[in-house]
Amino acid sequence: MAEDHEPASTERYKFFNHATCEFYPCHDMPAEQLNCLFCYCPLYCLGNACGGNFSYIGDVKDCSACTVPHRVENYDYIMQKFELVKMVAAQNSHSGTGSN
Repeated sequence: MAEDHEPASTERYKFFNHATCEFYPCHDMPAEQLNCLFCYCPLYCLGNACGGNFSYIGDVKDCSACTVPHRVENYDYIMQKFELVKMVAAQNSHSGTGSN
């Protein structure tokens, strides 16, 4: 059942900084810009289509130099890519590569 929601009066939901995390800071960037909301990048599964700064070490995607999911201004970019993430998930569920 769809409900109508009033638009948020702020955009604080787009940013979370977890300064008490044992791995903080995970990237060399100012704390006020380090967004922990997407700590594990939801775009990893997109491979080359993620839009981030990554490389491959053998067949493993290395995203350690990427700050795309951790930048405040990239929240909308990440959300726009969710249609592609949804497609990858659907393909995996149809091919039996998902784990349950």
